[in-house]
Amino acid sequence: MFLKKLQRRKNGKNHVYWALVESYRTPKGPRNRVVAYLGELKPHEREGWARLASTLGGMSPAMAQKTLFAEEPVGEPVPENVTVDVRGVRVERTTDFGDVWLALTLWHALELDTLFKALLPKGRVEVAWAQMVAILVVARFCEPSSERQIEQSWYPRTSLPELLGVPREQVYLQRLYRTLDVLVPHKEAIEKHLTERLGELFGLEYDLLIYDITSTYFEGEAGKNPQAKRGYSRDKRPDCKQVCIALVVTTDGMPLGFEIFDGNRRDVTTVEEIVETMEHKYGKARRIWALDRGMVSEENLRFIRERGGYYIVGTPRSDLRHYERQLTEGGWSTVYEDLEVKLCPSPDGQETFVLCRSAARAAKERAMHERFSTRIEAGLEKLRARLARARKRPNRSQVDRQIGRLLGRNSRAAGKYRVEVTDDPERPGHLRVSWTCREEWSQWAILSEGVYLLRTNLVGWEPEALWKTYIQLTDVEAAFRTIKSDLVLRPIYHQIERRVHGHILVAFLAYALWKTLEKWMEAAGLGRGVATVVSELARIKCSEVILPTSTGRELQLWCITRPDQWQQSLLERLRLDMPPRLDRPKWRNLVET
Repeated sequence: MFLKKLQRRKNGKNHVYWALVESYRTPKGPRNRVVAYLGELKPHEREGWARLASTLGGMSPAMAQKTLFAEEPVGEPVPENVTVDVRGVRVERTTDFGDVWLALTLWHALELDTLFKALLPKGRVEVAWAQMVAILVVARFCEPSSERQIEQSWYPRTSLPELLGVPREQVYLQRLYRTLDVLVPHKEAIEKHLTERLGELFGLEYDLLIYDITSTYFEGEAGKNPQAKRGYSRDKRPDCKQVCIALVVTTDGMPLGFEIFDGNRRDVTTVEEIVETMEHKYGKARRIWALDRGMVSEENLRFIRERGGYYIVGTPRSDLRHYERQLTEGGWSTVYEDLEVKLCPSPDGQETFVLCRSAARAAKERAMHERFSTRIEAGLEKLRARLARARKRPNRSQVDRQIGRLLGRNSRAAGKYRVEVTDDPERPGHLRVSWTCREEWSQWAILSEGVYLLRTNLVGWEPEALWKTYIQLTDVEAAFRTIKSDLVLRPIYHQIERRVHGHILVAFLAYALWKTLEKWMEAAGLGRGVATVVSELARIKCSEVILPTSTGRELQLWCITRPDQWQQSLLERLRLDMPPRLDRPKWRNLVET
C-alpha cells in the first residue's frame, strides 16, 4: 500500500488530500485501487500511517514511510537467493486454474476484453463492468451455475481473483445481477464484434445462414416477464412458462446472432423478422437460408424470393404424396452409400424439389412403425378381452375414448388400422371391438419410409450440394444442444425480462468461446470434444505456497501444478503456453490487506 497525493484548487487556494491506495497485479500488469480517502494529513498523522505500514508489511518505520508516501508503489525487492526454513513450508490454499485460464485465453483471443472496456467504461464503480462480464462468461463456460452459486462457491475456489485482480469479496450477488442489466443494451454491438472477429480468425463466409428456434423454460411463474408464456416446449415441459430463442449460425455452427421471442410465438411467424435483421447487419447479397420445415409457409418463401434471397427448406411429410410416381421410378443419384437423391423441377421451373431416400432412416422408421403397431394391437386385444369378460354393459363413449387415447399415444402407426366398436350379437347389450389393417397405408409406408422432401429456388445446383447444404441444419441443432446441455442454459430462475435477456446473452458469449476452442481443436487434429479438453485442463490447480525464511519473514508464491503428459500434449497441440506460476515471489504481509 501507499498514500497517493491528490491536489485540488478551491477558492484560489491549493489543497492537498491523501488517499490510501493498494497495488495489485493483473494479467495486464500492476494496477492501483483506492482503499480509503484520508483527507488532509498532518505530520503526526503521517507518522501513524507509517507505523501501520510497518505492522502490515514487516518493514522498518523509515522504509514504511518512504514506501507509503511514495507517488507510486515501491515494493521491497526479494533477493535472488534466500534461506528457507523447510520445516515451515506449507500450502495455504489451492484453487482451480486450468479451465479458467483456458477460458480467459479464449476471451482475449476474441478481443472481448477490449470490446467491453470500450462498451462499459468503469466509471466510479470499484470493479470494472468488463471484468464482471468476464467472470459471468467464464463461469458459464467452465462450470455453469446460478449467480448465487458463483458468489458463494465457484468464484472463491478459482484462480480468477488472482488472474483478474478482482478480490473474492467484491464478487457478490447484486453486482452479478447488475452486470446482466448493463450488458443487455449492447447486444447488437457484441454480435457485430463477434462476427468480425470470428471472421478474421477463421475466414468465415456469410452467404449461407442456418436458422432455427428452440425454447427454454422458467422455474416459477415469471410474472414480471411479459415474454414468459406457455407454448410448444422442446424441453417436454409444457407445464412451465418459456421463451423462444432464435439462433442464426454459419455453416460451421459459428454464432452470428440470436433473438428472443414470446414463449407462445409460432416458428413460422418469426422468419420475416429474422431475415430483415440479418439483412440489416450483413446486407442482401445472395443470402441463402436453410430452414426447418416448421418455418415454412408460402408467405415466408415468397417474402425471401421477393427480396432476392434463396432458400433450401424442409417440407411437410404430407407433400410426399404429390411425388408418389417419382418415388417408384428411376433416376436416383447416390450421394453416400445409404443415401439417394432425385431432383424434381417444379412446373414453372422456378423451384426444385429434392427427394432424399436414406436406407438407415428407412430402417429406423420401419422399426418405429413395427413397435407402434405392436402396441396398438396389444392394446386392442386387451380391450377386446375386457369387453368379452364384462358383466355389465360398457359405456360406448368411454370405449371410444380409450381407443382414441391408444391411437393417439401411437400416432405414427394409427393410420394403419380401421377400428370399429359394434354391438355383440352373441351377448345382447354388450359391445365388441374389431379392427382391420388398411392395405393402402402399409403400401405407402413401405414406399415412403426413409424418404423426405426438400424445396429450393437454387437453380443449377448438383443434388449432392443441395442435400449437404440442407443437412447443415444439424449444426444449429448441435449449437442448441451445446447451449442447453454443456452450458446449462435451462432452467432459468430469473423473473425479470432484462435479466433473462442478460442470462441468454452470457450463454451466447460462452458458446462463442466454446466454438472458438472447437475450431482450434479441429485445426490441431483433436476432434470436437470440447468438454473433454476443458475437464482435462480443469485438473490443473494453482497453490499458494508460503516459504518461511531465516529472517523470520515469509515469501508468498502462487505455483501452478505441472501439466502431466496428456495435458502437456493438449497444450502443445493447441499452441498454448501455460505459465509455471502467477506473479513473482513477494514478501507476505503479516496481516492480510
